[in-house]
Amino acid sequence: MTRRKDLQHYRHSLSEIRNILNAMKTLAYMETRKLSTFLDSQHRVVEGITEVAADFLNFYPDTLPIETDSTPVYLLIGTQRGFCGDFNQAVVRHVDSILTIPSNNSPHLIVIGHKLYNLLPEETSFYARIDGASVVEEVSGILDQIVQALVELQATHPMLSLYSVYHSEEEGIVTEKLLPPFQNEQPEISDFLDPPMINIPPKEFILDVSEQYLFAALHELLYTSLLEENRRRMVHLEGAIKHLDDLSNELTQQFNVLRREEIIEEIEVILLNTGSLDDF
Repeated sequence: MTRRKDLQHYRHSLSEIRNILNAMKTLAYMETRKLSTFLDSQHRVVEGITEVAADFLNFYPDTLPIETDSTPVYLLIGTQRGFCGDFNQAVVRHVDSILTIPSNNSPHLIVIGHKLYNLLPEETSFYARIDGASVVEEVSGILDQIVQALVELQATHPMLSLYSVYHSEEEGIVTEKLLPPFQNEQPEISDFLDPPMINIPPKEFILDVSEQYLFAALHELLYTSLLEENRRRMVHLEGAIKHLDDLSNELTQQFNVLRREEIIEEIEVILLNTGSLDDF
């Protein structure tokens, strides 16, 4: 009886854990739906700014800043929460391969996500550590902190080369150069014969466009990483739920076996008692 009660208590505990994990999976699914909508809009914004810049640079190619000996800055996007497989470990492995490349300037790291910066070696030199987003509504606040860190860093290092390292569903882990922007834009034959009409100097214009691009691109990559995080969380939790279901089924079988044994014992006792009564 004691063994059966222990099994029953264990099954009840597993059921409660399963309900919690299933609720977490549902929340992750809802988050992916929201993020997909946000990302579609953000992709269009980034593409629009890139097209404007490409058209402008066809007529004013000399307005782009010349790349000199700049300070490399890596923005590493991890997670604030767990239950997403080796998401953060993969970022650490990718960053290790980058940081081992010889460079004249030591890179500065801006790390997003509590789970990520806890995995990085203790000797790692952080410039900034920022808590990651759990839901899409927290992305704007994180973006403000990233921009603040870049402004502070630029005060002592005027020339920055900003790279982002993040997860993307289509491409795996991506290393994307954000600053200086538009360096890979190849001149194309424009549909227009005359340069665009602008009311400010060309260099000032491209600086304004660059700021808008950085703001939009940071939004895009933060959304992309958070979407992939939640997708992985759904897969991870689905596996955990299946494992709990299998374990619960096994416990149910053990419970039923014990119950049958108890019933048999009870029948044997009844039969013995019946036999004893017949002797009288």
